[in-house]
Amino acid sequence: MDARRAGEHIERELMILSRHREMATPRRLNGREALDRSAYVLLSRVEVQGPMSIADFVNAFGLAASTFSRQVTALTKEGLVEPTLDPDGGVARKFRITQKGRDRLNADRDTVVSSLTEVVADWSPERLDNFVADLEQFNHDVERLTGRSWPR
Repeated sequence: MDARRAGEHIERELMILSRHREMATPRRLNGREALDRSAYVLLSRVEVQGPMSIADFVNAFGLAASTFSRQVTALTKEGLVEPTLDPDGGVARKFRITQKGRDRLNADRDTVVSSLTEVVADWSPERLDNFVADLEQFNHDVERLTGRSWPR
């Protein structure tokens, strides 16, 4: 299969995968609303990277500052992130994940991981290792081309 045809198959399968992901994520968890996709991604990034400013979000994701201002305002209002001083002494206001944010993220992540574990439960260890390695390589190649890596 040539790269173009492979790209077409990958596009379709990623679209289907994202749809499955959305459908499999419950809207309510333990009597509360689940995090929406953008909150889940932002909290995951802050969790692994540490406090981030609006400019840090723009650099990491390549979206407009106004998008992150709205999202951070909503997360702050819910008590999931809080403003903090820049640990490196910069003047920009940074946002860090709160314990409430970490708890919500972990609860949602546990649900997602449980669902994914169920999907691959019958796979052999070799198939799992190969799938994970290929997925990691795919993401690293995307990050290399976009210049936006995700800290791991």
